[in-house]
Order: sequence, then C-alpha cells, then structure tokens
Amino acid sequence: MSQAKLPHPIPNETKHYREARNALLQMEIELRRKVAEVAAARAALPQGGRVPQDYVFTALKDGNPIDIPMSQLFGVHRSLLIYSFMYGPNDKAPCPMCTSMLDSLNAAALHVRQRTALAVVASNLIETIAAFADARGWNNLPMLSCSKNSYNLDYFGESSDGAQLPVCTVFTRTGDEIHHFWSSELLFADLDGQPRHLDTIWPLWNVFDLLPQGRGSDWYPAIDQGEIP
Repeated sequence: MSQAKLPHPIPNETKHYREARNALLQMEIELRRKVAEVAAARAALPQGGRVPQDYVFTALKDGNPIDIPMSQLFGVHRSLLIYSFMYGPNDKAPCPMCTSMLDSLNAAALHVRQRTALAVVASNLIETIAAFADARGWNNLPMLSCSKNSYNLDYFGESSDGAQLPVCTVFTRTGDEIHHFWSSELLFADLDGQPRHLDTIWPLWNVFDLLPQGRGSDWYPAIDQGEIP
C-alpha cells in the first residue's frame, strides 16, 4: 500500500485515521491511473462519423443576428467542443445546472480556447440567449442559436419531443471534412443517481466530493445569487 510522504505528521491525527487515509490514498492512486487510462483510450478513438451538413448557427454581432456555419467555428484549431445549453424556445428560464457549469467554463474559456475551439449552442432565439449570457457576464463563450437547424436533435442536445438535454460534443476537422469525435454519452447510460457525465469539465462537483457531506443527491445550484445563504 502506498503511503503519503508528508512533510510532517498532521497535528493530532490518530493511528486509526492514518490507516483509513492511507487506504483511501491507494484508491485515489488507482483512480488517477484509471482516469489517465480512460483519457488515453478516448484520444485513441478511430475517426467518427462525418458530420452530415455544415450546420448554420445564428450569432449576435453588434446587436444583429448573423449566420455562422459550423466549419467557421474551428478557427485555427482542428478540434471544436460544443456544449448544448438547456434553454429551449418554450423555457421561461435556462437550466440552473447548465448555468452553473457555464459560469465555470466562461472563466476557463480563455485558456481552453488556446487548444481548441469552443462554442455553446441552445435552441432558443439568439436574442434571448445573448441577453441571458450578457446578464451572467459570459464574455468568453461564443453563444449560438441552433433554432434554425437540426444540430441539437442530431447530436443528442434535444429529444424528439423537444426536451432539452445537456450534452458536450467534440468534433475534429481534417481538410474540408468535419467528423464527430466524442460525446458525453454517459448521460444515457443505465446508472444509479447522477450520471456525472460532465464532471471532467465542471469543477463544482469535484470540490463537493472533497467534503464530508459530499455533493448531495438532490442539490441544485442557485441561478439568482440572492438565493445563496
């Protein structure tokens, strides 16, 4: 069993605590290795299906809607990460979970976009999406509407009955061809409790997992900061 090489003993800890902590450390080591193994397997995926069309999204520039084809979203990068934001045309407000995750992603986006292109799409009108993004201070996230195309339906961001789904999808570009690379399909797996399909890009839950009370089974983040005690 591996043991932590601590600079000095933790004050007043018991032998019972240290034995339990060392056992947990071994589990953490095994998890870290498994995470690296999964990441390597993901990176080694064969080429995915070719994107069936150059989806045309709507963005807002200087207050006016403009069309942006998917091929232009890549910029100088060969990969593109798109998050499907649960904010449909019939929703009075966006998903609190999505909002919390995008709060975090907006802060990291300047760094993320050094290695990959990034975009957030929702099926609501672009004016509605942009107004909410501005109110949240999402100044680093390219916000797009897919209300005029079938992107969300084709790539699991929306069900056939119009229900919105929180899916992260990565695409790759080679020459003029765009291919699907990976989607957060863990969302659709038969699991007990939360699917945790976005944990890898959402620091919130990893912070809560460090606490004795954990992440909770039914806790939701508050969109309105006034709701926070």
